[in-house]
Amino acid sequence: MDGLKTKEDRRFQTFWVIFFILISVIAIIPVLRVISISFSGRDAINKGQVFIFPIGFNVDAYAKALKSGTFVSSFGYSIILMAVVTAVDMIMTILLAYPLSRPNYKYKKIATFFIFFTMLFSGGLIPTYIWITRYLHLGDTIWVYILPCLVNAFHVIVIRSFFQGLPQALMESAKIDGASELQTFFKIVMPLSKPVIATISLLTLLSRWNDWNTALIYIKSSNLYSLQYLLQKILREAEFVKNMAESSPVAGVDLDLSNLPSVTIRFAMCMVAAGPMLIIFPFFQKYFAKGLTVGAVKG
Repeated sequence: MDGLKTKEDRRFQTFWVIFFILISVIAIIPVLRVISISFSGRDAINKGQVFIFPIGFNVDAYAKALKSGTFVSSFGYSIILMAVVTAVDMIMTILLAYPLSRPNYKYKKIATFFIFFTMLFSGGLIPTYIWITRYLHLGDTIWVYILPCLVNAFHVIVIRSFFQGLPQALMESAKIDGASELQTFFKIVMPLSKPVIATISLLTLLSRWNDWNTALIYIKSSNLYSLQYLLQKILREAEFVKNMAESSPVAGVDLDLSNLPSVTIRFAMCMVAAGPMLIIFPFFQKYFAKGLTVGAVKG
């Protein structure tokens, strides 16, 4: 019976290993295709010869992409903005979540209710746009990236739940030893909360780095474009002009397609844009699963 159970366990484990390998392969093929096209020659791409491995290997696309002043400035601007927004968001979220986790805070139930309420109902896009542009006057400014997303209600709930799950005996012992609330917070709570802080920081980094809707709705000045919106704009304009030139040529009008970024340059820009997240993620990976599971245990 034990041998049968062991055999069934092995079959079960083998099934899930094969399943996740297949899922991983399916997920990584598009990434490999983007990488191979960014390193391939234009003729091979036009003939449809490139799939996973590059043909006519060269780095011209990356050289041209990095020589683009708009792309480089938007790249640096987005990195600084992502770091600032994430840091401010985490500070505000932690400072809000910690009092809500303390059993002696008088108004924690009503405050938690109002925070949770914002997760269920939203004013919608039009009221939000009117509020941000006409009343707060944040349109076409750098502050539209920062102020509307200072605190995320879901992140507050997760971090509060994690704080509540910490051993209360440690905090009581610190108080008996004469530690103040701030000393307890910085010397006991924060070191023990590295998993959830790293996890929420990673989620915030990803959401801020991939955000292009904010620039699409609120930004008009090109010097304030986020990198993701710039890439979207380049791809849309290139595709639009190309389709216009190929499908409906206008008499007497010669559309110059030489200035449009080639497929290799566009894919190279995408890979450069994905670079920071690919570099950052391994440093947060060991905290990711632990932070989410522990923070979600208690409501």
